[in-house]
Amino acid sequence: MKKTRKALVGFIAVAVLAAGAFGLYRMYYDRKVPNFNGSFSLYVHPGDDPSAVCDTLLASGHVKSTASLLRCLRREGTDRSVQPGHYTIGASSSSMYVARMLRKGWQSPVSLTLSGTIRTPGALSRKIGSQMLVDSAEVACFVSNADSLAGYGIDPAHLFCIVIPDTYSITWTSSVREIFDRLKKERDAWWTPQRQEAARAQGLTPDQVVTLASIVDGESRYQPEQPAIAGVYLNRLRIGMRLQADPTVAYCYGYTLNRILRSHTECDSPYNTYRYAGLPPGPISCPPKSCLEAVLQPQRHSYLYFCANPSFNGTHVFASSYEEHLKNARAFQLALTERLR
Repeated sequence: MKKTRKALVGFIAVAVLAAGAFGLYRMYYDRKVPNFNGSFSLYVHPGDDPSAVCDTLLASGHVKSTASLLRCLRREGTDRSVQPGHYTIGASSSSMYVARMLRKGWQSPVSLTLSGTIRTPGALSRKIGSQMLVDSAEVACFVSNADSLAGYGIDPAHLFCIVIPDTYSITWTSSVREIFDRLKKERDAWWTPQRQEAARAQGLTPDQVVTLASIVDGESRYQPEQPAIAGVYLNRLRIGMRLQADPTVAYCYGYTLNRILRSHTECDSPYNTYRYAGLPPGPISCPPKSCLEAVLQPQRHSYLYFCANPSFNGTHVFASSYEEHLKNARAFQLALTERLR
């Protein structure tokens, strides 16, 4: 009888120890052991049902132990409450870390890329809206509101003066104001004392550099040629000659013209540099860094004119005199006529 009782006590003790060891192992596994195969992203929108988010996570195909993840989701209440955001779940993530990450909103930043052709506030709004949680219409309303932009020391006409095309690491759920706070911070950092001094050397303010760079951008995307084009316009500014830049006329017509004719250059707008001397009131696009640098470090030459190369290779032919320019222009027109035939 005593032997039977001792055996029973021993069995219970072993069972308790085994259960405790198993519980400790589960706790260790849930908190310390990676429970996912590879890395993947999860987007949680405002209003998403927490249980549906958990189901999406479980159905991702990346979970090693479903039981471990379910335990942690229930323990942390993640099946009842999740924070909106973008989350990166890595191969080294444990179940408990992911459960807490979703409940507490430990977001992973996304890449906001502002590059390519950005000619209008609408284009900028769409680029932001397509990559961030904010709606493009909300961004458009913000950038067209003088009161919204006043805090950045600009008006809607100078919107592109605070946008340096680049890729930014930023929280996906950032508000419109937080996005533009970040853009202004990066703009201020880009304008180093050295660049500000380079602008002064050209007789320009930083905002005027952006304006001229936007014209250079409208003339050519061929980076090796941009310093030469910037030099032409700076030469014209120095002698009081009108810029007569076709991109400013295109801007006046909302970039709807397939070809700019002489009649178009008569448009009465302060942005039309055929009619008004000096720089237009503000940038006509969001110029890339290459154009900004071209204005700050222009090619020094005596050219006052340029026209498209008759070889149609995307480059231009430069001239110092109007007579030389007319010859170049006629050569291009003849080549264009022949090409159209």
